[in-house]
Amino acid sequence: MKILLAVALMAVLGGGTAQASPESDVTRGPCGYEVTPDEPAARPVPLPPDPRHTPDHGYPEVLLATNLGPVPLVLDRAQAPCTVQSFLHLVRKKFYDDTTCHRMTAYPTLKVLQCGDPSNTGEGGPGYKYKDELPTDLAPVPNDPTGLRRIYPRGTLAMANAGPATNGSQFFLVTSDSVLRPNYTVFGRISPAGLATLDKIAAGGIAPNPDSQVDGRPALTTDIGRAKRTG
Repeated sequence: MKILLAVALMAVLGGGTAQASPESDVTRGPCGYEVTPDEPAARPVPLPPDPRHTPDHGYPEVLLATNLGPVPLVLDRAQAPCTVQSFLHLVRKKFYDDTTCHRMTAYPTLKVLQCGDPSNTGEGGPGYKYKDELPTDLAPVPNDPTGLRRIYPRGTLAMANAGPATNGSQFFLVTSDSVLRPNYTVFGRISPAGLATLDKIAAGGIAPNPDSQVDGRPALTTDIGRAKRTG
């Protein structure tokens, strides 16, 4: 699955068994996680649970233990309940363990690290997709003639996607205030300790590649050894 992160930039990324209908392969709860037969899972994982009431209160904590330092995350159920439910499911199923963050951008207005694809290609996902839970409180870009772009602040945790309602497993970590249309679900924030790790990765720059000096793999290879819930 090729994940689109930025308009007019490059392609980006993207308990028990779920209650899925054999006919539709869509869970019956309000999140409606849907199997993507044309885009099979990069690593086998069942559909997330989809209870009638999606938990929408609380701030679960997840630690991404990387080879370059810890990246603690604080999720926000109220902001994006279906996204948090899916992310915790993938953490619980070890989907993110032993994976590599495959993309970093260093555009003047877009600075993010993208992770969440076990295939390490930018094309992989969990074999399912689900709806958007788009932010409504992001600050507009001053003097933007379109009036459409918003500021994703430093420390934002958001989902990458390939268009409307195509969320999967790939996510991005905003290392500096970035400008995007509000088309990407925000579901948490990065702790100060995580930002310190990300600053080190960003300082290493982009690995040399023939296509771009501001978009590619991080020069400092960033491996997630384990993702685990800590709170």
